[in-house]
Amino acid sequence: MNTQFLSYKKQPHHLILYAKGEWILDTVPEIEVMLRDVPYDKKIVWDFSGVSDFDSAGILLFVEYYKRFQEKIDVSLEGYSKNQKEMYDLLKKNREESITPVEKGIVENLGKTTLEIYKDIIDFITFLGHLFAAISQVTLNPKNIRFKEMVYHIQQSGFNALIIIGLTAFLVGMVIAYQGSVQLAKFGADIFIVDTVAISITRELGPMITAIVIAGRSGSAYTAEIGAMKITEEIAAMRTMGFDPYYFLVIPRVFALMTALPLLIFFADIIGILGGMVAAKMQLGISFIQFTDRLYEVLEVKHYILGMIKGPMFAFLIASIGCFRGFQVSNNTESIGLHTTASVVNSIFLVIAFDALFSVIFTEMDL
Repeated sequence: MNTQFLSYKKQPHHLILYAKGEWILDTVPEIEVMLRDVPYDKKIVWDFSGVSDFDSAGILLFVEYYKRFQEKIDVSLEGYSKNQKEMYDLLKKNREESITPVEKGIVENLGKTTLEIYKDIIDFITFLGHLFAAISQVTLNPKNIRFKEMVYHIQQSGFNALIIIGLTAFLVGMVIAYQGSVQLAKFGADIFIVDTVAISITRELGPMITAIVIAGRSGSAYTAEIGAMKITEEIAAMRTMGFDPYYFLVIPRVFALMTALPLLIFFADIIGILGGMVAAKMQLGISFIQFTDRLYEVLEVKHYILGMIKGPMFAFLIASIGCFRGFQVSNNTESIGLHTTASVVNSIFLVIAFDALFSVIFTEMDL
C-alpha cells in the first residue's frame, strides 16, 4: 500500500489506521482505492494527526468509510483538529438532511438477498475447506484429538438431550398410529398400522425428527458459545497465542455430534415405535404381543441401518453450520441472536433437503 495518504498497523486486539497528507478532491480517488483494502475484522483506531489538509471531498470520503466500518466493528477517532471536527459536523448534518429515503423495489431486494446468499455459500465453502484441512491433520496425528472436550460435548449434545428426544419421538409415534389407524380401520387392515409405524419411524421420521431437535438445541448452542467467545475476543487471543480455533472449538463439537446423533436416532426409533404401540393398543385394540409379533415380520434390519446412515451426515451438517455461524458473529450482542436464528434455520433446511436426497437415492437403489 502507498503510505503517502494511508497506512495501518495491526495490533493483537485492534488495528491502527493512520491518515496522512492532503485529503482533498485531487487525492480522493487514490485514497478510496487504499481504503477498500483496509481489513476491518477487528476494532479500528483511526488516527488523523498526520493529515495536513482536508476539504469537503476528503471529509465526505471519511464519512462514507467511517459509516461502513462502524457497521461491522467498533471505530474510535484520534488526532483530529478542531477545524476538521467542525467541517465534519457541518457536512454530516447537511448530508443527512439532503438524503431522502428511496423505496427499494422488488428486483433490488431480490438481487440483494441473492448476493447475500451467494456470499454465505462462498464463506461456508471456505469454512469447510479449513475444517477438512484440520480434520485431515488430526487424522494423521490422532494424539492431537481433544478427547476430553469430545466427551464433554457428547454429554451436552447427546445424554442431556435424551428426555426431549424421547418425548418427541414418543408423541410422533403416537400421532402416526392414531392418524393411520383411522384410515386403515375403514378397510379392516388394522394390523398394517405396525408396518406404517415401524418403517416410517426407522427409515425417515426417527432420524429427521432427532436431527431437527438437535439442530434447535445443540446447533444453536454451538453458535451462541463461539459467538460469545468472538465478542469477548477469546478467539482473537487464541490466534495470537498460536492456537488454531478449529482444533479447539470446531473439531471436538463435530466429532462429538457425529458420535452422539446415531445413538440418539437409535433411542428415538425405539421410543417412537413404543408410542405407536401404545396408540395402536388404545385405538385399535392391538395387544403389545400382536404388535411385537408383526414387528418381527415386517421390520428388516436394513431399515434401521438406512436410518442410521443418515445420522453422521446430519450431525456433520448441524455442527459445522453451528460453528460457522458462530465465527460470523460481529462485535455486538444482537449479532448473536441473528446468527443463532440463521444457524437453526439453515440446519433444519439442509437436514430436510438431505433427507429427501437420501430417500431418492435409497429408492433408486431399491433399498
